[in-house]
Amino acid sequence: MQHHLILRVITKLLVSTIILFSLYVQFHGDFSPGGGFQAGVIMAAAFIFYGLVFGLENVQRVFPPWIVHRMMALGVMIYAGTGFFSMFLGYDYLDYNAFAPHHPSHGQHYGILAVELGVLVTVTGVMVAIYYAFAGRPPQVSDEDW
Repeated sequence: MQHHLILRVITKLLVSTIILFSLYVQFHGDFSPGGGFQAGVIMAAAFIFYGLVFGLENVQRVFPPWIVHRMMALGVMIYAGTGFFSMFLGYDYLDYNAFAPHHPSHGQHYGILAVELGVLVTVTGVMVAIYYAFAGRPPQVSDEDW
């Protein structure tokens, strides 16, 4: 794949743009279509695209599997922690008013951002882990058998 210079340069330009777009979808998800799940899939697509062009070993150097596995758990912890935080303050589980009791609409906004951040982290980790699992499998048919 070393001889595909244009593809490699374009990929390096597009990956950062794709990640930036996923952050746009994440932070504007409560105002427009989108949110944590869509942003997580878009962000994972950036790393998968990088892996398809540069190879599994290179993408795993950029985004190591140990980080991917911890992201899956961290996202769930952020989501659940948002609910436990509201319970700790005496509100119902995932009652976002706990984030700003003096201004409930701000609390709703902060709570939704926290939950969607947890979803983004989890979905990115899961999608990249699935890619790593499939891309890391040894081929069942050798190239000569084609």
